[in-house]
Amino acid sequence: NVAGGHGGACRPQISNSGRYLAFVRRVRTKSVLYLQDLETGEEWPIFDGLAKDQMEAWTIFGVYTGFSWTPNDKNIIIWGKEGRIWNVDVERKRGQLVKFSVTAKHKIAEAVRFEQQVYDEKFDAKAIRQAVTSPNGKLLIFNAAGYLWKKKLPNGKPERLLPKMDDLQFEPTFSPKGDEVVFVTWNDVEKGAIYKVSTTARKPIPVRLTTKKGIYRTPQFSPDGKMVVYNKTGGNNHQGHSFTKDRGIYTMSSSGKNHKLVTKSGENPRFDKTGKRIFLQTGGYLFGSLKKGYNSVKLDGTDKKQILKTKYSTQFVPSPDNKWVAFIDLFKVYIAPMPQTGKAFGLSPETKAVPIALVSKDAGINLHWSGDSETLHWTLGDEYFSTTLRERFLFLENAVDSLPPLAEKGLKIGLELETDKPKGTIVLKGARIITMNGEEVIEDGTIVIKENKIVAIGKSEDVKKPFRANVIDVSGKTIMPGIIDVHAHVGNFRYGLSPQQQWQYFANLAYGVTTVHDPSSNSEMIFSQSEMIKSGAMVGPRMYSTGVILYGAEGDFKAKINSLEDAKSALRRTKAFGAFSVKSYNQPRREQRQMVIQAARELEMQVVPEGGSFFFHNMSMILDGHTGVEHNIPVAPLYRDVIDVWKNSNTGYTPTLIVNYGSVNGEYYWYQNTNVWEKDRLLSFTPRSIVDSRSRHRTMLPDEEYQNGHILTSKSCKKLADAGVKVNLGAHGQLQGLGAHWELWMLAQGGMTNMEALRSATLNGAHYLSMDKEIGSLEVGKLADLIVLDKNPLENIRNTETVIYTMVNGRLYDSATMNETGNTSQKRLPFYWEVNKYSNSFDWHEATNSFMRPKCGCGAH
Repeated sequence: NVAGGHGGACRPQISNSGRYLAFVRRVRTKSVLYLQDLETGEEWPIFDGLAKDQMEAWTIFGVYTGFSWTPNDKNIIIWGKEGRIWNVDVERKRGQLVKFSVTAKHKIAEAVRFEQQVYDEKFDAKAIRQAVTSPNGKLLIFNAAGYLWKKKLPNGKPERLLPKMDDLQFEPTFSPKGDEVVFVTWNDVEKGAIYKVSTTARKPIPVRLTTKKGIYRTPQFSPDGKMVVYNKTGGNNHQGHSFTKDRGIYTMSSSGKNHKLVTKSGENPRFDKTGKRIFLQTGGYLFGSLKKGYNSVKLDGTDKKQILKTKYSTQFVPSPDNKWVAFIDLFKVYIAPMPQTGKAFGLSPETKAVPIALVSKDAGINLHWSGDSETLHWTLGDEYFSTTLRERFLFLENAVDSLPPLAEKGLKIGLELETDKPKGTIVLKGARIITMNGEEVIEDGTIVIKENKIVAIGKSEDVKKPFRANVIDVSGKTIMPGIIDVHAHVGNFRYGLSPQQQWQYFANLAYGVTTVHDPSSNSEMIFSQSEMIKSGAMVGPRMYSTGVILYGAEGDFKAKINSLEDAKSALRRTKAFGAFSVKSYNQPRREQRQMVIQAARELEMQVVPEGGSFFFHNMSMILDGHTGVEHNIPVAPLYRDVIDVWKNSNTGYTPTLIVNYGSVNGEYYWYQNTNVWEKDRLLSFTPRSIVDSRSRHRTMLPDEEYQNGHILTSKSCKKLADAGVKVNLGAHGQLQGLGAHWELWMLAQGGMTNMEALRSATLNGAHYLSMDKEIGSLEVGKLADLIVLDKNPLENIRNTETVIYTMVNGRLYDSATMNETGNTSQKRLPFYWEVNKYSNSFDWHEATNSFMRPKCGCGAH
C-alpha cells in the first residue's frame, strides 16, 4: 500500500516529476484532494472543494473523476463543487474556477411505455404450475391460482379437480395406470399433508395419506404403483418452521403406511424404472448453487451414485424407461440420452459426448414424459407443448426425415377465472379528501364506492348517498389514494408451496400500500400468487412483477443476450407468465441493453433497468429510452447536464433512497431515530425476529452523514421533479409496509412539498406502471384503492403512517387487524408465529416490559 488508512485513497495521479502522488481521501463528509511526498511519506490536504466521491458505491469506472497535473506540476485540474472544473494551486492550496461552456447534442429515444389494463371482469390464468399428463395422454392436471384443475385433452374446458376442498393444492402426479393422482396440500393453521384421489370416480373423495403435520413436497408413485416417495422439507419465512424437524426424503405405501426415511438430503425424488432406487437432485433450482447434481440411492439411502453434474441446469426428468433425460438449462428445455457410464457425467447444451436436442423455442417448465417414454410434455405460461423423440433425433428408428422447427405456440390450456370484487355500496363520509387530481383537496368530502369503483366524490353536501349503502363516518380523517410501491420486493424468490396468507402482503396493506411492482422475483411463485389475489383466493395488494430478471452476470438464471432474437426470446418467456415489464440488469454492453429495449418495443413491454450503481449505465439507459431507472444515480448532487438530459426524456426515476447508493442506506436513519420495535402494527404482520434483528442493535451515525447521504440524493430528486421528471416511490422490501412510508418521508427530506411527495407515492407510480387511467387518484370511474388516515399528511408528512382503513379493489380492511369490514365481515387467519405454543403463552411488550396476552386480531384466539 502506498496510501490508505481511514478515509481511504483513490484516483491516484503521480506528478510529472515523480515526486508527488495526488489522490482523493474522504475526511468525514468531505472528499478532499491530498498530496503525498513519495520520498518522505508525508501527506497533506490541498483542496477540500471536491464533489462527493463514490467510495460507498459499487464502481468499475473509478470512485472519482479523472484529473491531471499541469506540465510544470504547479497546478492540478480537477472536477469539484458546483459541478465545475477547478484549477488547484498546489503550493497555495486553493482552487480557482475554470470557466468553460459546452454545447452537446444527445439523441434521446422515446421511453417504452404501453397502457396496462388493471381490472377486467375475467382473466386468463397464465401461471400454470406443476402440470402432469395422464399416462394415456387424455387428461391434464395442473395447479393454478392455488388449486388443482383438470382438463380433458386436447380441447376440454378446465374445471376444479376438488371443488369442495378449501386447502391449497399442489404438485400432482399420476399413478402408473392413471387411475389415481397423489398431491400435497397446505393450510396455514393445520399445515401440510399428502392426499390421493381417484381420477375415474364420478364424485372423487380425497384420501389423506399422512397423519403428521409438515411441509410435504413432490410425491411420486413407484413404477408398480405400490409405493410413493416424497420430500418432507424444512421451514421457510412464509410457512414457518414448526413441524419441520424430521425433514428428508421418505417412502410410504400407496395406502399411506410404512413411512421410511431414505435420506436427509436431496430434492425432487422419483423412483427409477426398477423401483429399487431413487433419483435425487442437489444444488437447488433457479437462484441455486452453480454446482448441481443428479444422483441415485437405494431405498435405504445407501449406495449413493452421482449420475449427472452440471452448472446451470435446474431440473432433470428421466423418462420412465430411464433411457432419456429431459433437463432445463438457462430456461430452455433439452433432451439427451440418459448417461449409463457409472460415474458422474457432465451434462450441458454444449456437451459433445452424447446427442442433445433443444426442444423449446424460448423456455419451459413442468417437464414430464408420456407413459411409453416416447413423448416429452412441458408448459410455458398458459400453453402446453409436446414433442416426440422421433421428431428430435434422426438416428432413431422411424424418425422423421428432417427436424421440424421448434414450436412457437402450444395448446392453450384455457383456464378463465373471474376477477374478485365485493358486492354492495360503501360510503365514506365527512373526510378531507386528497384526490391527486392536480392540487385538489376536498374538505368535508364524501366518496361513494359501488362494488370496486368510485361512483361519486365531492363535498358531502353535494354527494347523494345511495339507498341501502353502508355509510361509514370518517369525519376529521383524511382520505388519499392507496400507496403504489413500484420497486417492492415482496419475498417471492423461493420455489414451492404458497401460504394461504403471506405476511408481506398483509404488512403492505396494513400500511396502505395497495399496488406493488416487484422488479425481481421467481416468476412461477409471484405470478401464481398474483392470480390468487385477482381471483380472491388470497388477500394482497394488486401485484405485478418482472419475474426473473434479465441478468447479465453469472448465475443459473442469467440471460445470454447477444442478438435481438435472444432478447425477444427472453422477453417472451416472462411475458408468457403475465409480465408486462422486464428488468434489464447487469447486461454489461450497451448494445445488449438496446436489444432488450427494441425487443420490448416489438412485444409492447416496459423495461425497468438497474444500472448497478454505475453512472454511465444510468445515463445511457435514459438516452436509450428505458421506462425508468431503478435505484438512485450514484452521483450526488446532480447538476444541469444530467437534469437537462433527463427532463427531455420520458424516463421515470425510482430512487429507492431506503437503499441509497453512494452512502449509508436511508433505512438506517429510521432505525436510529425511531423505536421501530415498538410499532404494534408492524409486529402484527412481520415476524418479531425480523423487526428486532434490524432495529434494536442500531447503527448510529452523526446526522451530517445522512445529510451527505440519502438526503443529498433526495435533493437531486427534488431538482428532477421540479424539471418535470416523474419521481416514484420504491421501498425495496427492506421492511414491508412501513418502509414505503420511510421512502415517502425521505422524498420530503430532500425538499419536496408534502403534496409532491404524496404524488410520488400515488399518481406518479400509476403513471410509471401505465395504469394511471384506473388507479393513482380518486376520481369517478377509477378503481377504489384508497386509505383513510387518522391525521392529515399535508400538515405533517409522517402522518401517512396513521392508516385506519385500507381499501383495495373496493374491499375495506381494518388496517390494525387486517380483518375485512365494510359490507363483508371476514377475520383473517393467524400467521405461523401466532399458532405455535410459544406465541400462545406470552407476548413480550418492550414498551412496558410487561407480560400481555396475545392481541393478534385474527379471531382465532
